[in-house]
Amino acid sequence: MFANVGWGEMLVLVVVGLVVLGPERLPGAIRWSANALRQARDYLRTTTAQLREDIGPEFDDLREPLSELQKLRGMTPRAALTKHLLDGDDSLFTGMFDQPQQSVSQPATPSSAMPQLPTDGPAPFDADAT
Repeated sequence: MFANVGWGEMLVLVVVGLVVLGPERLPGAIRWSANALRQARDYLRTTTAQLREDIGPEFDDLREPLSELQKLRGMTPRAALTKHLLDGDDSLFTGMFDQPQQSVSQPATPSSAMPQLPTDGPAPFDADAT
């Protein structure tokens, strides 16, 4: 549950708790929080064990569709196309879309049909054209 909380975050929580609760009530609050988490974990563990006992072998059958849903939840459109339409063969995508595009080179001399516009400053304004 707290796998992503590092030591820095824990230190910030303790300092905030020290400021908010004070040094007298902070140890009691930490103790109460730890007991509440332990009780919640025990409750979930016993509930899961009781479900396994009551349902029996169907409990594992219930877990299979849930794991399939979890796999589908993380699937990208490219992975879905590859898996369902192309039977796992992604050579179509790797050959065509993964290569970087090369830029088109500019001609050495500008054509006379296109006038050169200044690149610095605002665009030119022609009052007769508007």
